[in-house]
Amino acid sequence: MKKIIAVLLVLLTVLLCGCSIGDQKIRLGSAGVGGIYHETATSLKQLADSQGKLDIEVKTTAGSAANVRLLSQGYIDAAIAQSDIVNDAYNGENSFSSSKSYKGYGAVAGLFTEACHIIVREDSNIKSIDDLLGKTVSIGEKESGTELNANQILSVYGFTSKMINKTNLDYAQAAKKLSAGEIDAFFCTVGINATVIQELSKQCNIRLLSIDKEKADKLKAAYSYIDCTISKDIYSGQENDITSVGVKALLVASNKLSEEQVQALTELVFNNAKELQLTVSANIEINEHDAVQGIKIPFHKGAARYYSEKGITVKTE
Repeated sequence: MKKIIAVLLVLLTVLLCGCSIGDQKIRLGSAGVGGIYHETATSLKQLADSQGKLDIEVKTTAGSAANVRLLSQGYIDAAIAQSDIVNDAYNGENSFSSSKSYKGYGAVAGLFTEACHIIVREDSNIKSIDDLLGKTVSIGEKESGTELNANQILSVYGFTSKMINKTNLDYAQAAKKLSAGEIDAFFCTVGINATVIQELSKQCNIRLLSIDKEKADKLKAAYSYIDCTISKDIYSGQENDITSVGVKALLVASNKLSEEQVQALTELVFNNAKELQLTVSANIEINEHDAVQGIKIPFHKGAARYYSEKGITVKTE
């Protein structure tokens, strides 16, 4: 009788857990509320909940730099982060050169391109990045990708820390303060057609600043940027296309997650690409071939298993 009861308990456990892949919750680092990372992470959680195969918990963080640190230290299990920051953190380069490299994770998929937006009020006298001299400028939250990009862009324009009054605000705070005239400009590295900028343009007229070609070429030579154009039709009131630089938003996962979990996470992204495009406010197009391009760190073995089934070979650690 005891053996029969034991067998029944085992069968009951299998039935209760059979639809899930592993029992480990995936703590997914996003960024501040109102940003594209948070939207994407929330959408992935909702999709996972509806399908019942993965248990995802969205963790609000300061952004990309914080995410790679938290991921490497085991505080989160997966994250969305800028590809340039992931590469620098993994290899201990640029802003991470003074600290040990952050490893212990692998790439899952490149999700979409993010453009470096620089926003001012249309009624201001700021016509170019050079005009930011002496102004109060939000460079994003501390440890965010935006903060890193803003400092690199300002540096290539010759600005030192004493030439601009920098402040660290999240996107929602920065938009509110710009609308109220409490700051002069803010940097925002997000997918094109971001909700926070669209909503700001309804509160006050805005102007986006371009990065000139000479400075863009310097940024691309020194860091992992790509050329990026923001069409004048994307945001209200823009008279010309905005030339900028961009990076790729990259989904990464801890090596402590099983191959089965990460393969399922990869499948979640691509099997629901259309749903993600509808629920995320940026212009994104997700497909397997584009998702592996330009990624310089090794892929997680679970993601590699998924790509292999699609006839795509990626490098693993």
